[in-house]
Amino acid sequence: MGNRAGRSDFEWVYTDQPHTQRRQEMLAKYPAIKALMRPDPQIKWTVLGMVLSQLLACWLVRGLAWRWLLFWAYAFGGCVNHSLTLAIHDISHNTAFGTGCPAYNRWFAIFANLPIGLPYAASFKKYHVDHHRYLGGDGLDVDVPTRLEGWLFCTPARKLLWLVLQPVLYSLRPLCVNPKAVTRLEILNTLVQLAVDVAIFALWGIKPVAYLLAGTLLGLGLHPISGHFVAEHYMFLKGHETYSYYGPLNWITFNVGYHMEHHDFPSIPGCNLPLVRKIAPEYYDHLPQHHSWVKVLWDFVWDDSLGPYARVKRVCRLAGDRL
Repeated sequence: MGNRAGRSDFEWVYTDQPHTQRRQEMLAKYPAIKALMRPDPQIKWTVLGMVLSQLLACWLVRGLAWRWLLFWAYAFGGCVNHSLTLAIHDISHNTAFGTGCPAYNRWFAIFANLPIGLPYAASFKKYHVDHHRYLGGDGLDVDVPTRLEGWLFCTPARKLLWLVLQPVLYSLRPLCVNPKAVTRLEILNTLVQLAVDVAIFALWGIKPVAYLLAGTLLGLGLHPISGHFVAEHYMFLKGHETYSYYGPLNWITFNVGYHMEHHDFPSIPGCNLPLVRKIAPEYYDHLPQHHSWVKVLWDFVWDDSLGPYARVKRVCRLAGDRL
């Protein structure tokens, strides 16, 4: 089988990730950035509104024909559920209640998880810490595709299928790359999620449950918002492993597009990341950046130099690494 993606292996590096050094340098030059490391006062109410809107949608779709149910699951539910996963991403950095109340953040993430239909929040937190601490780390950062993915999904048609399967691959990859023991919080997340799913089924039947699950699978698959999966760390330019996107979809994704800024300052909530760039534009304006997540997906499929192998992979030191 030929590799039309133009790569036969990851881009291996033996250097530490650059974000730690940048963060230290920027804080020394702009101490005002420290004031941005505070909870987001609006995220609790935004998430509450999104969860309630999906519950209302469950009631509304209970009598819809299946074709219209799937349409709205993609067009509306997919946007809301994908946005909720990014709220969970933000909350995993203690942005809802601050670092003084970590348990409140974990429980609120489980609440934000409810419309997604599948337990996700507790497991995401467990692995996302490693993504920041060991960015691209071999056997540590489960955001990096496996060798099997790189070898298999190497033609335009297969890369398109890879994008469709993103929610499945993101769920299974940690079990293959860096399996960890199940925690009590994950068990709680699963029990709460199952209880809500069963309650929705008992109240309104199978269609609302199917609407939520379809919204998650479609919204995290081949969907405009899913461009952020590829935009963040795939090497569109050799030597650059993290990219920001400053377009309008940040408005509904908790500014996840400000990804260079996020990795420089993981404790700053998404609502304040634009201020980081405003305070220190010389650190960001000259860097390569994306202007459209849809174009990112198009280029990923059709550019032979891109594919699951187009990632930086590094050998990390386990001792002494810090976020």
